[in-house]
Amino acid sequence: MIITWYGQSCFRIQSGELVVVTDPFSKDIGLKPPTGQADIITISHDHDDHNNIGVIKGDPFVIDGPGEYSLKGISVIGIPSTHGENTEDPASAKATAGEVSDDNTIYVIEMEGMRVCHLGDQGAKLTNDQIEALGDIDVLFIPIGGTYTINADEALNVIGQIEPRVIIPMHYQIDGLKMKELAKVDTFAKEIGCKKENMNVAKVTLKKKMLPEGDNEVYILTHNS
Repeated sequence: MIITWYGQSCFRIQSGELVVVTDPFSKDIGLKPPTGQADIITISHDHDDHNNIGVIKGDPFVIDGPGEYSLKGISVIGIPSTHGENTEDPASAKATAGEVSDDNTIYVIEMEGMRVCHLGDQGAKLTNDQIEALGDIDVLFIPIGGTYTINADEALNVIGQIEPRVIIPMHYQIDGLKMKELAKVDTFAKEIGCKKENMNVAKVTLKKKMLPEGDNEVYILTHNS
């Protein structure tokens, strides 16, 4: 499995000839959108920095909400979530930015015997039901920039809930991004203890048998522009 990052919450996950793209964004956010073809696109929520389906070529299968999906040996589970705090009444939850929360979908993507979790714009700790639905997670894509999502400290709490083997942060301030209110990755990298050799890497190649045991591994990716 080869993982590359385009910025925000957009990743390209490749297994052989099969490609999954998560949350492709509009050029309006200041970054170069992803290019190329994909077999599957996952959309966590309907915002311009997460839902630019048209930029991906080919005839991809688009997943844009909760449910169970399967295509070409890839299984995807969509778990309902919100931007805001988890409450008994999600419609009443408030987003971190102070606005009424809208729907968000967490995805678990299973490829090559590994379970990859994409949290989208998660805005709070996970509920017990969400943790149970996630199951064992090998690779976690987690937002850490705050304002619209959990921040670095809150992300560490969520990581403790999930206990993944590999962690890749997303949705934070990088050069060119117009959303200046997002925090940079520095605080998160320091607090979680990212190894120097895992900082600013272009891509991550993972195999099930090579996943870390015990302590998790953290990678800070450079965005593919």
